[in-house]
Amino acid sequence: MARVKGGVSSRLGRMLEELQEGIEDGLVPAWIFNDPELFELEKEKIFSRSWVYLAHESEIPNPGDYVLRYVLNNPYIVVRGEDGVVRALLDMCRHRGMRVCRAELGNASHFRCPFHGWTYRNDGRLIGVPAEREAFGPGFNKAEWGLCPIPRLEVFDGMIFGNLDPEAPGLEEWLGEIRWYLELVTKRSPAGLEVLGPPQRWVVHTDWKLALETFLSDSYHTLMTHRSLIELGIAPKDAKYAMYGEQIHIPGKGHGSMVVGAPPGAKLPPFWGYPEEMLERARTSYPTREQFETARETRILLVTLFPNFSFHNPIRKPDHKYQGTVPMLTFRVWHPLGPGRIEIFSWALVEKDAPEWFKEKTRHSYLRFFGSSGTFEQDDTEIWSHVAHNAATAQGRELRLNYRMGLELEPDPNWPGPGVAYGLNFTDANMRNFHRRYLEMLLS
Repeated sequence: MARVKGGVSSRLGRMLEELQEGIEDGLVPAWIFNDPELFELEKEKIFSRSWVYLAHESEIPNPGDYVLRYVLNNPYIVVRGEDGVVRALLDMCRHRGMRVCRAELGNASHFRCPFHGWTYRNDGRLIGVPAEREAFGPGFNKAEWGLCPIPRLEVFDGMIFGNLDPEAPGLEEWLGEIRWYLELVTKRSPAGLEVLGPPQRWVVHTDWKLALETFLSDSYHTLMTHRSLIELGIAPKDAKYAMYGEQIHIPGKGHGSMVVGAPPGAKLPPFWGYPEEMLERARTSYPTREQFETARETRILLVTLFPNFSFHNPIRKPDHKYQGTVPMLTFRVWHPLGPGRIEIFSWALVEKDAPEWFKEKTRHSYLRFFGSSGTFEQDDTEIWSHVAHNAATAQGRELRLNYRMGLELEPDPNWPGPGVAYGLNFTDANMRNFHRRYLEMLLS
């Protein structure tokens, strides 16, 4: 890995050297979770050059459907034009810079600036300028003044990603081998996924890296953070239930996954608890037999894409009346607002061709356990906020945190999927891999 070089202040340079020197020994300085100068560098070096998840195609199925989404503080109208093409247009009038879209979602054939009335088609073309000839003369060319598209936009299995860097590698190259794990949910049915309503959103006083670490690698926290749910019988009886699985990371990419099976002696519901007809569809929908067999033996699946997208797909009991369990799937973006402050975007999703009763049960399960009112979610966010607070205190900033779990583990040679896999989920291997990639981008 390259040594710290120019482009950062001497103060920040020394701090990054500290992270660089400690990561292979499993030592991470606490200050990285709440530092204003580091946050500015993250904006420039990471979020301005990375593929960031914006929306799911099922949120905008019809011509004119749109949602507002953000890369850093840049607002984008993610819209399906009358031609069916999905675009992400900067929500900024080319005349004086006013927002032209004031609702978070809707359907519109055009967007009109409330300041001076410039009007744009939903494909971004400028089509109306009040008093055009009198104000701008006969030579005014509207074709030169359309809404600005995001520099890069690509779609993977219905997932829409944007990138502020026009020179960035393509999305497929960016994802690399983590595609195999994404497909465990995107290819479970040939019909694909659909969102169950708009995302829930809420602000948490924490750092984006802290939030994603929980979904990237930290199965260890379930022993304590979610202890009350174990005691209430909501989580599995074996407090170490999240330990029984594989942890996989993609070297050089920062992505990772946790694939958790059943605790010893516990019985899994057939194929996550999906109805039989969906199991049959999955047999032929998955690209490989290894993916189908892995999915069949899984009860909790998490995937995190560098830098700030995660999904979580566990089995849960949706309510106290239902005797069985169902899977629930949530996508989330850890959207950075500032040092020590994020907004969480959280979606519930399900297969498009699932029975309606099943969709309703999985939605109940999501609302009960995740989202802004979910029990698991509230456990996590309370913890994250205190860690970020301590990371900014004078003495707390001097501490080195322990990321040494699993340093001595050897990779599992029998894992059927790509990436570096470990046969025990109690390890910080995915986090160390993330921080290597994080440093690489900060220093490049």
